[in-house]
Amino acid sequence: MAKIAPRPENLAPLVQAIRGEKVLLDADLAALYGVATKAFNQAVKRNRTRFPADFMFQLSPEEWNALRSQTVTASPTAKAMRSQTVTASRRNIGALPHAFTEQGIAMLSSVLRSPRAVEVNIAIMRTFVQLRRLMDSNRSLARKIEAMEEKYDEQFAVVFDAIKKLIADDNARSARPKRRIGFLP
Repeated sequence: MAKIAPRPENLAPLVQAIRGEKVLLDADLAALYGVATKAFNQAVKRNRTRFPADFMFQLSPEEWNALRSQTVTASPTAKAMRSQTVTASRRNIGALPHAFTEQGIAMLSSVLRSPRAVEVNIAIMRTFVQLRRLMDSNRSLARKIEAMEEKYDEQFAVVFDAIKKLIADDNARSARPKRRIGFLP
């Protein structure tokens, strides 16, 4: 099984949004840690009390099917695709994958204690921090755009009012009787 280099640029594509949470799937984590998915899940199962529902949850069949259908339509040119990792490393097709939240991944550091596990956990935490910063900067950018729209809407309202006034003045001039130019008989 191929190990994924634990760098944020390799990890970010593995992060999924499921049930409103950013999560990593058990098969992806197993590949990162360099162990079989079955061995990874056994280690988690032996320490199940450390993983409450907000740290780890099992995907429903509908969630798993939706996720798999996304991977089928994913671009074949993307590097280190999560779909390749998930489908290649999940031997027991009948078992639904587990999704680990940021807190669950942090808890894995107390369960998996190898040097590779420490290295991977540090990289994952850095990835989550980068994703959070990116989302915050996007929110900030959205607020700036909204402020600009409001500002320009106000400025354009002044322009539109001036145009309306010009049109009204022109209509008023058109409604007055025209004075004849030239010699009167």
